[in-house]
Amino acid sequence: MSTTVETVSAAARTAPAAVIVAIDGPSGTGKSSTSKAVAAKLGLSFLDTGAQYRAITWWMLNNGIDVQDAAEVATAAAKPVIVSGTDPAAPTITVDGEDAAGPIRTQEVTSKVSAVSAVPEVRARITELQRSIAAAAEIGIVVEGRDIGTTVLPDADLKIFLTASPEARAARRSGELKGSDLATTKEALIKRDTADSSRKTSPLAKADDAVEVDTTDLTLQQVIECVVTLVEEKRAAK
Repeated sequence: MSTTVETVSAAARTAPAAVIVAIDGPSGTGKSSTSKAVAAKLGLSFLDTGAQYRAITWWMLNNGIDVQDAAEVATAAAKPVIVSGTDPAAPTITVDGEDAAGPIRTQEVTSKVSAVSAVPEVRARITELQRSIAAAAEIGIVVEGRDIGTTVLPDADLKIFLTASPEARAARRSGELKGSDLATTKEALIKRDTADSSRKTSPLAKADDAVEVDTTDLTLQQVIECVVTLVEEKRAAK
């Protein structure tokens, strides 16, 4: 009996501490790729919060909601059932039971998501969902978005803010969107930055206690290694 207790105690001592990691930053800085890879490498859950805002935007468009009418969007915000899978190897998202992983990445959704995300009732609904997912992650979680360290999880164990030059971000995004024009992509990114940074509710911003990582001249692997090191240091200090 004592041997079993000792074994369990030893396992508890050697198990890495659960840690909540908030990764924020604008589009094209490598947030999603970095967050998924870090979570997979360290055995943590993963949440792409941007996908949730895309999901609710997609639902609005599919259900005839005028996304330019903030009052109409606010009234409908509580209706869709959004479920996010948090396995970094295969993250999923469903809306009312329907797989939305592909449809939420269309250009139509991309062009409308900032307007929907700016509505306070939408942000309140999605923020509540994000907090409940983070609270349920017993082994810890990497949550990526634009207001995680400042609004959603202000008490996160580690906050990281990824940045990169507009040129580097546009080049990466153009690579993802095959056939897209670099100048047009850059213009769209800057427009999205302005919308996200200037909205009244939970704007895109770097938390005061966040570690800033400029990814302009770094490979994805270098960014991943940098973040993994930061997380391991935080785990060791807990």
